Amino acid sequence: MTGSPSPVLSVRNLNVHIPTPRGELHAVRGVDFDLQPGEVLGLVGESGSGKSVTLRALLQLHRKPIRVTGAVQYDRQDLIGLSESRLRTIRGAQIGMIFQEPMTALNPVLTIGEQIRENLHEHRGLRGRPAEDRAAELLDLVGIPSARTRLKDYPHQFSGGMRQRAMIAIALAAEPRVLLADEPTTALDVTIQDQILRLLLRLRKQLGMSIILVTHDLGVVAQTCDRVAVMYAGRLVETAGVTDLFRQPRHAYTLGLMRSLPDIGAHRRPLQPIPGSPPDLRDIPQACAFSPRCAYSTQACLGAEPPLVPIDDGRASACVHHAELPGVAEVTA
Repeated sequence: MTGSPSPVLSVRNLNVHIPTPRGELHAVRGVDFDLQPGEVLGLVGESGSGKSVTLRALLQLHRKPIRVTGAVQYDRQDLIGLSESRLRTIRGAQIGMIFQEPMTALNPVLTIGEQIRENLHEHRGLRGRPAEDRAAELLDLVGIPSARTRLKDYPHQFSGGMRQRAMIAIALAAEPRVLLADEPTTALDVTIQDQILRLLLRLRKQLGMSIILVTHDLGVVAQTCDRVAVMYAGRLVETAGVTDLFRQPRHAYTLGLMRSLPDIGAHRRPLQPIPGSPPDLRDIPQACAFSPRCAYSTQACLGAEPPLVPIDDGRASACVHHAELPGVAEVTA
């Protein structure tokens, strides 16, 4: 009998400390998760919860004085503390990344073709006509018409959706095993967003990739992800399969996110925004970080921050009241 496959990426006790003039910001706090082969893992939460900082930490893209600790196991090696020369053989080649804003991530003075060929040369050793042909194939793969002609264009000559597709083409140039997608549909209209998400799922199937998808849009999560990790104040507060999460959240913050979504069903209800603001990560309370905003907070939530622990249905939650939470559709009077 064969066991379950080994994770393609395993993250343990990941911490990111960012110095600021007003004190050190503990932006990512003890994050643990595994990414399985062929899986799409959604990383969700409010703006400022640490999602993008986590993604960049996986590839050691933070520079001093930012301090990253913990372990990021990939291909039987820990990426934390790996030499820069060794990391360069992994970034792009084995782990690709789509950055959040393509207009700032793309080089404005290089053509799209030059930027794709640079990746192909660095990680696949392709030059000349083979690199040109492969670059055209990649643009065609991501759905850009007249691909060979568009290789000569600069980023400003592409629309927002096409720049995002070009970023995906660059990230896929070396056919990585893992793709880190940092809000790849931000600021795109819903039609282009749907096209980009369908493209990522199709490429996942074609190339056998695993994907970490950072987003604050739960609709995107429902459409694309296999499993979800919910982040709040720099740490994970719940992990679950996407169906289980939407059926019954097991953390009060996740429930709050669900209830703040517009209801398009037959029985409409008022939006229920989460009150208050996230905590200052320079001065994190010695309690559940969500408790000041939580309608279910009790004395049990204070005194120490609840750890993320497995619960009886195979999920994990950092809420002491996970078993008592109502369903999304249950509205209190």
